Amino acid sequence: MSQHFETQAIRTQAAQSGNREHAVPLYLTSSFTFENAEQAKALFNDEEEGNIYSRFSNPNSSELIDKMARLEGLEDGFATATGMAAMFGSMAALLQQGDHILAARSLFGSTHQLLTQIFPKWGISHTYADISRTHEWESLIKPETKMIFVETPSYPGLEIIDLEWLGKLAEAHNLILVVDNCFATPYLQQPAKWGAHIVSHSATKFIDGQGRVLGGLILGSKELIKDVRFFSRHTGPAISPFNAWVLSKSLETLAVRMDRHCESALKIAEYMEGHAELESVKYPFLKSHPQFELAKKQMLLGGGILTFIVKGGGERCSKFVNNLKMLSVTSNLGDTRTIVTHPASTTHSKLSEEERHRVGIADGLIRLSVGLENVNDIIEDIEQALKASK
Repeated sequence: MSQHFETQAIRTQAAQSGNREHAVPLYLTSSFTFENAEQAKALFNDEEEGNIYSRFSNPNSSELIDKMARLEGLEDGFATATGMAAMFGSMAALLQQGDHILAARSLFGSTHQLLTQIFPKWGISHTYADISRTHEWESLIKPETKMIFVETPSYPGLEIIDLEWLGKLAEAHNLILVVDNCFATPYLQQPAKWGAHIVSHSATKFIDGQGRVLGGLILGSKELIKDVRFFSRHTGPAISPFNAWVLSKSLETLAVRMDRHCESALKIAEYMEGHAELESVKYPFLKSHPQFELAKKQMLLGGGILTFIVKGGGERCSKFVNNLKMLSVTSNLGDTRTIVTHPASTTHSKLSEEERHRVGIADGLIRLSVGLENVNDIIEDIEQALKASK
């Protein structure tokens, strides 16, 4: 029977333990016993499926993987302890010395550090391409290029890349296409439908949705995940059973939460567009967004993130942030609580001024992760802080 997204997110569960539980129990165990020596041998030789050690697999992480793979339209996956472990594993497991990555220039700060500081130590190079200049991408592919890595919407610039075009580009050059789907979640967008081979997530964000636990996911075909699983089993970034259990339960409410995040974000973006104290407002489902039509094509809704540029630059941003009364000031996103972040001084502070300029991070840029509070209360807090920061 074919099932809708919400039903799969709720009804995909691990098998009952024998105690007839309705909700899946926690399996807080580091290891699992074997019925006999023969079974132990068969499990270690991959002749029989089953749990051995929670660094390899656990019923809670397996349920989370199964659920997320179904929601993304992919076959298999591996759950990691953090989102950055997923970003790292999605690349490192599939690359070797001498390989080259073509990456969208607009990336999360730590992903940028992976490409510029970590991978070069292992002889893995990269080239950045601008999302707004897709006509240049094919010319940047080298003989040693093995992978394309993108975020869409990007962080924090909210740029949208045409996944259908990108999938065809990857196919034409036999490249692995990796898409970080953190901002959209599988509810709003499924990159595999457009040709992505690997979809990665920081589950810490909207998947959890309440700022409680860390986690990440690498999802893809069984063939590619076989390499990811081997790499991850032996380097040790596995998610804890408890965090996997929390994230799996969180998925049951993902659709209704994202509906509210998106509804409120659009209302705030529409209200603030043209505001006298702002230079600009950016949100994928605003008609003024440069890729509005593309966002409508490949996303169900516009997401829970918007950005705006405060007149007066970084100094006024500091005053604005310090005058907020209700909204949270933190570097996380995707929470029930609305979060304000100043990327230039926090998440992207390690980038040079030129690098920040290239990815559209102005000194006055504020990233707003819209929560589930009453939208009028969110707007009121922003308005009062803008007035007090003059």
